Amino acid sequence: MKAHAITLLGTGLIGDFYTNTLHGQRGRDRVRVVYSRSGERGKAFSERWDIPEFTTDMEAAIRHPETDTVIVALPNHLHVEAVKAVAAAGKSVLITKPLGRSAAEAREILDAVEAAGVFGGYLEDLCYTPKSLKAFKSVRDGALGEVTWVRSRETHPGPHSAWFWDGRLTGGGAIIDLGCHCIEIIRNFVGKGNRPVSVMCTTDTLVHPIDDEDNAIALIKFESGATGQFEVSWTFRGGMDLRDEVAGTHGTIWLNHFLRTGFEMFTAGGSSGYVAEKAETAAGWLFPVGDEVSELGYVDMFSDMFNAIDGGGTPQETLYDGYVVNAIMDACYRSAKNGRWEPVELEWRGGSTPRIEAKGELFEGSTVIKREVLPDGRVKLILKDPSGDYVDRVIAGG
Repeated sequence: MKAHAITLLGTGLIGDFYTNTLHGQRGRDRVRVVYSRSGERGKAFSERWDIPEFTTDMEAAIRHPETDTVIVALPNHLHVEAVKAVAAAGKSVLITKPLGRSAAEAREILDAVEAAGVFGGYLEDLCYTPKSLKAFKSVRDGALGEVTWVRSRETHPGPHSAWFWDGRLTGGGAIIDLGCHCIEIIRNFVGKGNRPVSVMCTTDTLVHPIDDEDNAIALIKFESGATGQFEVSWTFRGGMDLRDEVAGTHGTIWLNHFLRTGFEMFTAGGSSGYVAEKAETAAGWLFPVGDEVSELGYVDMFSDMFNAIDGGGTPQETLYDGYVVNAIMDACYRSAKNGRWEPVELEWRGGSTPRIEAKGELFEGSTVIKREVLPDGRVKLILKDPSGDYVDRVIAGG
């Protein structure tokens, strides 16, 4: 496999995570030049990560003669401009979440990359956490049967940079920042070929003096009948809470990615260092993360992206996936504004998914609704008889 020379656009926190992963984990791929809107930040970033060049000229960074891949790690309002420039330069492009501020912007990005015929990947890191990848495979392998409901939660005290708080630059508040993660996690569990049909969402601004939502809850109905539920907040105290729950006809999955990972530590103080992303204190009970770039999915995400580039394949997370996520978020904002279920409006490429069917076994001509073992070992059946009545039946010895 070839080593990739990378142009990185952006020197914020996500740029640090990306570069840490590329230089320290996969290893052979290196950032060759970094673009920043600030020369001071660009210089400091390049020195911190031993990057040969920095520039405040985005076009020059994109067209650098020694790079073959461009990573867009810029604020949301700059994505369209940057991706179009990368597509025109004929280079592979990897874009941080969300793809755009709206489905219209996401579609503009998707069209530009597809028209240029270059590789495009959607950097949705939380779909690549070790636990998520294992859970997705378990669901695909049928361990849970038909997925009926997925809940995804991401909450923390709020973003790191000023631009995140300005909805004119981002496209919204906690939904556009965190809901994009949750929606794509939900889609991986219910199946990406399972069309999102409609959304009910409520939002509010409860703590921060901003114009956009700092809390939101939404329900997403899918073609199969499955329901996705996400909860996002910029007002959660105590760190970053990343949790997923999946219910199926044959099983259940619970995932806790960050706040309860099996590593808990108490300290009365005396040190003041980095604990984990969004951690609010360095004293008391702490929940450190052993290998943060791995636990947050960055290692497997970049491996998947560059392996797909090298092999001419398709990554797990595509730009079309990013477009679908934006379309669902658009529906969330319409629903919150109008106070009703709103349809998800998008160009659908995923085919159709049959509706989940309730299937019951028969026992002596009646349909078995539920079977359970009693404390004494006997088996109790809840039955629906041919007349429509529900009855209990205990079977000695099962």
